[in-house]
Amino acid sequence: MNQQPTPARPAPDLVTTQAVFGTPCWVSLTSRNLDATAAFYTAVLGWQWRPATLGDHFRIALVEGVPVAGVAAVAAMWQMAVAWTPYFAVISADQAVARAKERGGTAAVGPISLPPGRAALLADRDGATFGVWEGELVGHWEVWHRSAPAFIRLHTRDAFDAAIFYGEVLEWASDRPGSCEVHYEGDEVVLRRGGHAVARIRSGALGAAPDPTIRPHWQVHFAVADVAACVRAAELRGGSVLTGGPAGAVLRDPDGAQFTVTSERAP
Repeated sequence: MNQQPTPARPAPDLVTTQAVFGTPCWVSLTSRNLDATAAFYTAVLGWQWRPATLGDHFRIALVEGVPVAGVAAVAAMWQMAVAWTPYFAVISADQAVARAKERGGTAAVGPISLPPGRAALLADRDGATFGVWEGELVGHWEVWHRSAPAFIRLHTRDAFDAAIFYGEVLEWASDRPGSCEVHYEGDEVVLRRGGHAVARIRSGALGAAPDPTIRPHWQVHFAVADVAACVRAAELRGGSVLTGGPAGAVLRDPDGAQFTVTSERAP
């Protein structure tokens, strides 16, 4: 979400959220210590870093020069939870926030102006946190999608109900040209753009009673070449392993933020 200032003469291939509305377009991590967080993710995921224009508390992660994620060391300062948060592209942040509130969601922050765009931090009606972003994207969405997370998955109590909420807020499967497609595949709701799975919603078997034991949350999955090496690096750097296997592992960084490393790209 942390962007460069709007140039005086935008490039002709500039991409905005209008072109990919409804899709995940960024992931951001709130942390307590920027240097420690950067060192951990460099060791685990091999990221490089560059400063962000929002100030000393912000930094942008790079993979082979491509911006893939943002880190904001504001958890203690702003009394925010330490967590990874996906941001979805929207045509209008104000309208998306209004639709979320109308459907039982809440707005924690915004919409606020973060040139060259506007952002808001929301929670769905089950409490899962997500963001919306209106404005310019960092480069091309397709490049970010290939270089950044493999996919994001919502773990929730009722996948069908969640799909309705997000579909109405983010204009999935709408009559608007270019909207994302929503499919029911196995035990998941799958969001697709151009045939590619970009987000998944899981609660167990569709039609089953909501599971009260699930804490609804969005999980970010990062594609890696060697899951075992990532697990070892995380443990050496003060992280922990929640679940693990040869194909993937759920990790927790030293601040407590959860994320997944996987050997597979989005199916």
